[in-house]
Amino acid sequence: MPLEDEFPDIVKKARTGQGLSLEACAAACKVPVPVLQSLESGRIVPTRAQAEDIARVLHLSPQPLVDIAAGTWHPRPSTTPHIETVLGDIDGYPVKGYVLYDEGEAVFVDTAYRAVAMLETLTHLGARLTAVCLTHGHADHADGLDAILKVWPVPVYLGPEDERLLAWHPPRSLLRQPIDGDFLQVGRQRLRFMTTPGHTPGGTCYLVETLDPLVCFVGDTVFAGSIGRSNPSSLYPAHLESVRRRVLALPPSTVLLPGHGPATTVAEEIEHNPFAGGRT
Repeated sequence: MPLEDEFPDIVKKARTGQGLSLEACAAACKVPVPVLQSLESGRIVPTRAQAEDIARVLHLSPQPLVDIAAGTWHPRPSTTPHIETVLGDIDGYPVKGYVLYDEGEAVFVDTAYRAVAMLETLTHLGARLTAVCLTHGHADHADGLDAILKVWPVPVYLGPEDERLLAWHPPRSLLRQPIDGDFLQVGRQRLRFMTTPGHTPGGTCYLVETLDPLVCFVGDTVFAGSIGRSNPSSLYPAHLESVRRRVLALPPSTVLLPGHGPATTVAEEIEHNPFAGGRT
């Protein structure tokens, strides 16, 4: 599976997150505006010097940005017992949902925009759904809740700041706030709540702290080699804080399961994610 973001995506996310206009960024990088436009659109591939200059201006880690621009890094495959991945898409854009299961119980983490496939996976596992945990409220991660709750009227965990993002609102009696540090028990597995605002105001990651290695469902907080777009862009500093001080503070072997793109690990991201080590 290819990386979710390429060089142009990373640069645009960092630039807009810092409130830099194309003109201001080009001036700081000492390149003409049309050149930066071409770099951000992917029409031209940056030289090493250009990638390093852009990283400096945008406070990103230079070598990871150079490697991603050159296409020389991809995370190693990871195995995750007790977890099934469901692949979906929204108008051709791939998205992932996950089913954590153990001892006949299961929890959905996001919906993959494909409720039927999530429910079919549950049936295949012979498990009983006990909760739906949403990493955030965007449609590609939350739509299909109505179909799921019609069959399994279970609690839905979502940061309250993201409720307004939902296209369909579950009954108020089923909505739950994922309090930071609290957990759900899924059979023998314990799913810990981690509030991680940034991609959205109510973003939440979910850590399976009973698996070895640990596994964290990170939604769009972190991608392999990148992060999700900060919505709104004023959340960019909080987003970096969530990435650097929360997700990447987990043990290095922790497997990260994002909403898009390949799985990765904390160790891989510390070394290869341009957003991991730059200055805020």
